[in-house]
Amino acid sequence: MVVRRLLRTAARRLVPLLALLIAAWAFPAQAQNCAIATSRGSTAPADWQTYCWLDLSSYSDAAARTTAGQSFSYTLPDGTTMTFRLRVSGPALSAASAPSWSGAAVGNTAFLGIAGRPILYQGAAGTSTITISNIALTPPAGGTVTSYMFVAADAESTNQGESLRFQTNGGAWTILGQIGPISGSTYPTISGTGTTTFTETGVAGTVGAYIVGSTTPTQVVTTMVGGGLQGAMFAVRFASITLTTQISGARAAPADQFTFAIGPSSGGAPYASGTSSGTGLGPFNAASLPTSAALPLRLTQSMASGSTNPLSSYRSSLSCTNATAGSATVLPTDLVTSSYNFGTLQFGDRVACTFTQTPFPHLTLTKALGSGGRQFAGDQFTLEIREGAVVRSTTTTTGTGSTVGNAATPQYRGDAGLSYTFAERPAGTALLTQYSAALACSNANAGSSTALPTSVGGSVTPQMGDVIVCTLTNTRRALNAALRALKTSAIASDPIRATTDPLAIPGAIVRYTIQVANEGPAAVDADTVFIVDTLPTSLAVGSAAAPAFVNASPSSGLTFNPATDLRFSNAVTPPTSFAACTYSPASAYDPQVKHICLNPKGIFAGSTGVPPGFSVAFDAQVR
Repeated sequence: MVVRRLLRTAARRLVPLLALLIAAWAFPAQAQNCAIATSRGSTAPADWQTYCWLDLSSYSDAAARTTAGQSFSYTLPDGTTMTFRLRVSGPALSAASAPSWSGAAVGNTAFLGIAGRPILYQGAAGTSTITISNIALTPPAGGTVTSYMFVAADAESTNQGESLRFQTNGGAWTILGQIGPISGSTYPTISGTGTTTFTETGVAGTVGAYIVGSTTPTQVVTTMVGGGLQGAMFAVRFASITLTTQISGARAAPADQFTFAIGPSSGGAPYASGTSSGTGLGPFNAASLPTSAALPLRLTQSMASGSTNPLSSYRSSLSCTNATAGSATVLPTDLVTSSYNFGTLQFGDRVACTFTQTPFPHLTLTKALGSGGRQFAGDQFTLEIREGAVVRSTTTTTGTGSTVGNAATPQYRGDAGLSYTFAERPAGTALLTQYSAALACSNANAGSSTALPTSVGGSVTPQMGDVIVCTLTNTRRALNAALRALKTSAIASDPIRATTDPLAIPGAIVRYTIQVANEGPAAVDADTVFIVDTLPTSLAVGSAAAPAFVNASPSSGLTFNPATDLRFSNAVTPPTSFAACTYSPASAYDPQVKHICLNPKGIFAGSTGVPPGFSVAFDAQVR
């Protein structure tokens, strides 16, 4: 038994000494306030990140033995200042790092990587008394400290013949953690849970340790009985909140980034903040705030500098969870907001909040030209995104040849569930008949089930998260002639009112005009233009037709002689050639005339952007 105690003593003293020498050799000593463990270990409580262990590196045994004791002041993570006085009696104590030795529970199986020297460690056998008094917490501006928790822990191994007692003038001690031994399952015996005096009594073997907490004390007294190998450590238990953001579906624009912040509810500089980055959807590195004060908090979301779109392009919603079961802290769930007054946390809370950014449907229509570029140099195109008959976004292209300027409509922020159409109109000298058109669409929201249109004039009904881009490609057709004819009429006179506001009554004279244009780039072969106009049964045409031929600007290049280039037909079906038009009218307005035949002479010029053409007008009589 004596040999075992000696080996245990040597090991316990050698490990801290070696650790101290290594630390002094590798790194200069730095003052610490309080520190959170860097990892949980296997036996720490689930809320291990809400413990800020007090660094006692500045401990002076001589100062602590004076009547006034040694004063300590800590700046906690949220800006709260914690002060107290520390007095000791009994064997000399020193500040030590965690773990205090290789067999200690804290630092080996739980609360790993605590910075600084959080342990007050005995230097000789006997009874040590540590009195921490005048505990006071002063919060930063806007905060209050109505309640906090002071934490005390067994920082060594309480074995047979040893004990550790914590007394408080605050709330009764609550066991916060039962820290497992490095092997086995043996623990010291305990008493006083739920009272103001908590005691651990040592047992033989490799033992675990306990961590206890008392609410809002102003004085805590620790009594350590040991063979020179006892230690205690202290912490402030606080609450923590983290905030991040994630994107659902896709960004409305690749440059869009989001800044999220935890700040005071009254406004002002945030306590912690973060910003999304890259092209991924997140969640991104969280902003984190540990706090021991009752700070009224506000969670906010905004667009980061350099973003393309405003925050209104997205539906921002907030959801929070609390890893601390049983907490009364109210948490939002899928709350549509970009600014939320959270209120205050309770100590022990481990709240994790996430803003989710879901873009409203965004639509863009772009223009591309196929092989050969434009048919005519002045061809341009007006692109339109329409909601019914209303144009929601439009652009008219610029450029020549294969170059397309103003190629995309401004991105339109639509509404889920409404139908939108992608269409175009000709601009400049463009004639859509001179092009074949194809529509191809993509959705940056890879998981969307929205059906995309596949043809020009097709529609889409987007859902939240959709970011749709459609490209309308026009490919010019082969170089052919393309004749277009238009017939108009005007009443010239009637038998009763003559030329004053004439009416379409029997005997009235109607002036018909046929306009013909070549919209194609190729000319028409000489003398091959053949036009047949089939008359309605209500009209009669004859020798009084008085045809008038006029070239447009630009000119068709054709000539017209009524004596040779105008004929008539009384056939039931339209004639298929000028030669088949053989009927000669028997009167000025002959009801037997069924068809008028036109065959102007020459080569009909091709279009260079503005179609050349001509018109022929003739008189008819209402029957």
